[in-house]
Amino acid sequence: MFKLVPDKRFIQNYKKLSMQLQSQVDNKLIILAKNPNHPSLRTKRIQGTKRLYESSVNMDVRLIWHYESDKLIILLDTGHHDVLKQF
Repeated sequence: MFKLVPDKRFIQNYKKLSMQLQSQVDNKLIILAKNPNHPSLRTKRIQGTKRLYESSVNMDVRLIWHYESDKLIILLDTGHHDVLKQF
């Protein structure tokens, strides 16, 4: 099981999501903590980066994160698919 630590940007953008989307993010974070490679997350490394990953909350919303250690994940950002443009 991984410990998830949200970055300041993640918290700010999470709060901007609707309550329904926040609930979806919460459910995916539970899965992420248990297994970052769970098929429902569709996890993949972000192109052009060495350590940043994206996981799908739904067809539009993404989680951006990286491994800090073998048991720690830093949540960098969340939001609609265009959030990837920042990375």
